[in-house]
Amino acid sequence: MNLLTFRDLTLGYDRHPAVHHLGGAVADGDLLAVCGPNGAGKSTLLKAIAGVLSPLSGAILGALPRRDIAYLPQAAELDRSFPIDVYDLVAMGLWRRTGLFGGVSRADRTRIADAIAAVGLAGFEARPIGTLSGGQMQRALFARLLLQDARLILLDEPFTAVDAGTSADLLALIQRWHSEGRTVVAVLHDMDLVRHHFPRTLLLAREEVAWCDTREALTPENLSRARRMCEAWDERAEACAAPKFHGTGVAA
Repeated sequence: MNLLTFRDLTLGYDRHPAVHHLGGAVADGDLLAVCGPNGAGKSTLLKAIAGVLSPLSGAILGALPRRDIAYLPQAAELDRSFPIDVYDLVAMGLWRRTGLFGGVSRADRTRIADAIAAVGLAGFEARPIGTLSGGQMQRALFARLLLQDARLILLDEPFTAVDAGTSADLLALIQRWHSEGRTVVAVLHDMDLVRHHFPRTLLLAREEVAWCDTREALTPENLSRARRMCEAWDERAEACAAPKFHGTGVAA
């Protein structure tokens, strides 16, 4: 069963395409890596799935309501100067259920404490988020995702600027979500990590290069083609004009 289907999906900003004529489907319960060179449109695709960005053309079929989607953007997009502590940041994961000004019950407080403990931050509840390391911040954000209890989890470069121990702990949470039947779509650049832990991969270079089992998607030939496609892309192209590539990867 497919959770999401992309039908001739084109995404971009100010009519300049970032993802062009994408077709395919994300299966319910999928553990999918989205890989590709810088500028390939990976983050743009996640924003569209999350409902942050509207398509220029085409459609996302089966789009879920916001309450069923948990979205973690890139760390660079987060404001670490906001005056909030770890406890309140994690508690924000309950907002869609309780409302912005809803009360936090005793059961909710237990859930918040359990989520903080699950990511290894017990004792950090009162720490301002501006004092956290990159790895500690990612742990806190994963605790918030735990509380969102979403059907679809979108992660944009979740392991950037974190140490090996933190990466292992966060990867264990991703595997836990997958074992629970949730759908996880993650933008990743560590190909070894993808090969070992993500069974399916979408290799993107503004358009699909491969979307299949990870071993078949991440071949040297496909990775080389993806690089060439991004290098050859015309930023001035109209949103409706997809470049055509021959086997050499040279635009027609």
